[in-house]
Amino acid sequence: MHRHPQDPRPDWLQRVRSQGLVYPETTHPDGTTTPYWYEKACYEIDADEVDLVEAATERLHDMCLEAARFLVTGAMGNLGLPPGALRRAGESLAADPPSLYGRFDLRYDGMSAPKLLEYNADTPTGLVESAVAQWYWLEDLYPDRDQWNSLHERLVLAWQAIAPRLAPGPIHFAHHSDEITGEEEMTVTYLRDTADQAGLATESITIEDIGWSATDRCFTDTSDRPLRTCFKLYPWEAMLAEEFGSHVEAVPHSPLATTWIEPLWKVVLSNKALLAALWHLYPDDELLLPAYLDSPGPLTEWVAKPLHGREGSGIRIHADGVELTSPGGGGSEGLCFQQWAPLPDMDGNKVVWGSWIVDGHAAGLGIRESDGWITDDRARFVPHVMSNSAPTSQVRQAWLADAGASVQDAVPGSQPPPLPGQGAPGVSTTPSPPPMFPLGEPTVEDRHIQDRPYDPQRRNR
Repeated sequence: MHRHPQDPRPDWLQRVRSQGLVYPETTHPDGTTTPYWYEKACYEIDADEVDLVEAATERLHDMCLEAARFLVTGAMGNLGLPPGALRRAGESLAADPPSLYGRFDLRYDGMSAPKLLEYNADTPTGLVESAVAQWYWLEDLYPDRDQWNSLHERLVLAWQAIAPRLAPGPIHFAHHSDEITGEEEMTVTYLRDTADQAGLATESITIEDIGWSATDRCFTDTSDRPLRTCFKLYPWEAMLAEEFGSHVEAVPHSPLATTWIEPLWKVVLSNKALLAALWHLYPDDELLLPAYLDSPGPLTEWVAKPLHGREGSGIRIHADGVELTSPGGGGSEGLCFQQWAPLPDMDGNKVVWGSWIVDGHAAGLGIRESDGWITDDRARFVPHVMSNSAPTSQVRQAWLADAGASVQDAVPGSQPPPLPGQGAPGVSTTPSPPPMFPLGEPTVEDRHIQDRPYDPQRRNR
């Protein structure tokens, strides 16, 4: 792994915006801005590193499934969740409902085994920059080189695999309208586009516009049609605490029930208690850092993480020469204490590898770096390139064969995601079909599930 200075493309800002990354800078509460998309540098990695981290990602995925089975028993407490949430999560896990994706944040220095820092299993963002923007950066600057990035193809294939298990009708894609940067909307819109390319009917909706019909006992869209399948970029721990969270069926049984993606059981994997559960189940595993719930236990240097924390909020570091507490609060729901493991320092930049998993398969990499030890909302996304040559289309097909289809079946022409206006990620150009559930006008007692102010900390960048 090497970090190289890089001349930005002259039209980089226009290009990344046109590809759906409309949040290339981060604006802070004091009005200052810092770059988020950063192409004054790039990371170069080799095939051996990719093979190592890919294998680690898929093994971590299997370990996390076992940890989920452990956590839903309540063996580590209620994880700061509402009463009954673990029981419902257990029912959801046992039913094995459709699940699409997640992202493992790893400490990796290119020399030793990667270590799990946390698992963003429920509402990870970063797809537009990982799957799309850095792919076109590669095409512009290193067209003959490779990149660890099969995210787009694997997402399309995953939707095709999920489709037979979904109820008839469109998949609704929901984001929160109060998020002003466009990050949530474009993440959800890009995911909608991958479903479109998989041949599924889709529609968009905001979280605020999801309704509840007391007459038909179902969630509804803006036309009062039952919401049969919904991808929502809204964390389960918040959704279950809402008034309408009690109506969510862990396993859809009623005739018009909603299948939620990600499924309800992901609430235990997005909880930092997962780190302690993994260490309890797999002590001394080379992919894990020691972690304990509620106290540091035997740790003398540690990082305390709020169980529901997101984007570096409320983290405390206690280590030799390092005493830090990040802003944002949190932690009343409980803390997980994880062994302090300083991030790799590349020319003064602290590096985190974000390894994506799609339908159980390692799918690509997004690298973030920060000036400090906590990867927070000031972190930068830096594109990467591999040292080897670009693979042929036949090789790409072979890589994707484990997902059950060829890349031509998923994306015509064996090509990466097209630019906006051409079936583009970020802007769906596939028209939605006519409504498939014209049920008239059910009585809706309350159209709004969620009307409290937007909380940016619920993102999982």
